[in-house]
Amino acid sequence: MKVYLAGFETAYNIWKESTENIYVLSSYINHQNGECPKYMKQDRHILDSGAYSAMNGTLKNIDWDKYVENYADFIAKNNIKHFIEMDIDSVVGLEKVEQLREKLEKITKKKCIPVWHRSRGEKYFLQMIKNYDYVALGGFAIKEWEKKDYKYINWFLEKAKENNCKIHGLGITGIDVLKKYKFYSVDSTSWLAGSKYGEVCMFRNGFPVRIKRKLNKRVKDYKDLDLYNLKQWIKFQKYAEEYL
Repeated sequence: MKVYLAGFETAYNIWKESTENIYVLSSYINHQNGECPKYMKQDRHILDSGAYSAMNGTLKNIDWDKYVENYADFIAKNNIKHFIEMDIDSVVGLEKVEQLREKLEKITKKKCIPVWHRSRGEKYFLQMIKNYDYVALGGFAIKEWEKKDYKYINWFLEKAKENNCKIHGLGITGIDVLKKYKFYSVDSTSWLAGSKYGEVCMFRNGFPVRIKRKLNKRVKDYKDLDLYNLKQWIKFQKYAEEYL
């Protein structure tokens, strides 16, 4: 299993080593100024559209056609290899999302990674895995999936496997979940537990364990902690790729 570090762009200035062997996921939200660091052009990178920011209300009063045009131009200009559609079903409706997806793929001349949400239904998922070789399951971060619904994940993974389609779990890296469900790839911002919650991540028995500790409020402490946690999660990436 490939574990992508979501939000890696926030650590780019403190990471001084090569990123070639790290799986990273960044958001177009943070690259609208046109900046495209080297790590974004590597095979082990996925570019997210920024749909989560739209669904949680961070993005407002946006011309979505223009936004997707700019997103697509950025992808084409920088030859981004893997990128996620603008899955804002709850904001503009599925029909508009499909129009935006068509525009995105027409400009980039590449297939995106479409995202299945529960509102799209079972038949829609079956069609997606026939038309695409890489599909994401969304809604975990925004609680579309309750814990009691996780038992259905294997159905999605099995159907995708039958169609030679890879499945990415968006924002899902709970240890118990990853042990049980064999996604092709997943992503998480949990490595940022230092600056978010003042927690240390320790790589133990194959997994990153979060430990609370008291910290000073100085920014430097959090930067150092994020860097330490990042290194622990990179260890986890290597473990997950070999054993999960």
